[in-house]
Amino acid sequence: MRLVDALQYRLPAAGVVSILHRASGMLMFFLLPFIVWLFDVSLSSEISYARFTSVFIAGAGFVPGWFFKLVALALIWSYLHHFIAGVRHLWMDATHAVGLEFGRQSAMFTLVASGLLTLALGIKLFFF
Repeated sequence: MRLVDALQYRLPAAGVVSILHRASGMLMFFLLPFIVWLFDVSLSSEISYARFTSVFIAGAGFVPGWFFKLVALALIWSYLHHFIAGVRHLWMDATHAVGLEFGRQSAMFTLVASGLLTLALGIKLFFF
């Protein structure tokens, strides 16, 4: 297959969901130290919680606060997408619903639901 042919190939929605499921799992794995830090600092004391919230507003060191919010938003998306795609796979395994139409519909639902939930939580994160 030539490179031009590979670039013109349109991956079906189920394939996109499958790749994003793997990517979201990797993202959560690699950002695990950040997640542990968020959890530790937010629960240690009132002072550490104040430091925790100030990082998202003023930043830390040379890293601005919006960058921490962006990383948190990436984590929110990865969790939501991974969860919804995982439930999709469990449903297909439990009900043997492996038809082409169900795969397409459930893949579109996964993409739309994770996108809309991420958008709603992103608005909350950045503007409220």
